Amino acid sequence: MMNRTNTVLAVLLVVVVVMTAGVGVDYSKPNIEILPDMKYTPAWEAFAANPNFADGRTMQPPVPGTIARGQLPLYYTATKEDAVRAGEELVNPVSRSAIEAAVDADVAEPAASAVGSLDMKPEASELSASPGTSKETIVSERFAASLERGSKVYVTYCISCHGPKGAGDGLVPQRGFPPPPSMLTGKSLQMKDGQLFHILTYGQGSMAPFASQLSRDLRWDVINYVRDLQSKAPPVPETAPVETEAPSTPLTDEPASQVKAEVTATPKMPVPEPEPNAPSQPTEETKATDDKATATTETEESKTPPNELRDASADDAAKTEAPQPEVPAVTPEPTTESEG
Repeated sequence: MMNRTNTVLAVLLVVVVVMTAGVGVDYSKPNIEILPDMKYTPAWEAFAANPNFADGRTMQPPVPGTIARGQLPLYYTATKEDAVRAGEELVNPVSRSAIEAAVDADVAEPAASAVGSLDMKPEASELSASPGTSKETIVSERFAASLERGSKVYVTYCISCHGPKGAGDGLVPQRGFPPPPSMLTGKSLQMKDGQLFHILTYGQGSMAPFASQLSRDLRWDVINYVRDLQSKAPPVPETAPVETEAPSTPLTDEPASQVKAEVTATPKMPVPEPEPNAPSQPTEETKATDDKATATTETEESKTPPNELRDASADDAAKTEAPQPEVPAVTPEPTTESEG
């Protein structure tokens, strides 16, 4: 039986060799192909004209309503009103409270969140699958992992402007650029996580949007890190009250009319009347000054030519002849001394 089988196989081998030897080989021509269209499909360049579409273009826009894999759309615009609305509507899926709710619901991650990723993170699935792990441990580990990722994002994208502690004292403001507002005081403490997420997504003021650099999960992680910086910042000192002197008269609950009557009845101190203008007695300094002025006048007159003296004398005479206005004499009132 074996010999017969071997004989048949040997005959078949000889036939195949003979047939192969009789086939000519031409390497300049392709071999025989049964379905050539499946191998050689027409390739259109991205910006080449294409008669297969109505607009004649090869590259077509996505169909309306198309959603990228792992992402859900955000129905907000880059306006202040939508930023406030995002703060009211969006929920941080990696906050401590959200993680606690996910653990209570026995869900590894809130993957179906409207603002989170649809892909479950490996570390979350590992934590949820580990047996004998308490709820507090799972929540702490997940939140610590989020803070670690957020710190890396902050150092990479935020520290240059906002500074290491979020006070707005980074290297960019130190070089003369307008500093960003501190995230440790003011409106930043009042903003909700959703509003911060809107600012990271669409930008605000001089801050550029980071939607193309950071995934949604990383944006939430850096928000957790900013909240951690705010919790560790020292409290803002309150302004101390200004110290004032105590009033000389203690405040009472008496009626205002009675207080006014007491003030009116208080005797006034007598004010001394001014003395009448008495002729002042010349002092030695005044006499010396008058003597010097007289000597100077005589010296100038001696140096003046005779013609100028005559002209000056004529002017003095004209001034003397001009009528002078009469000044009423002031008679001092006699003072009376009060008898003691």
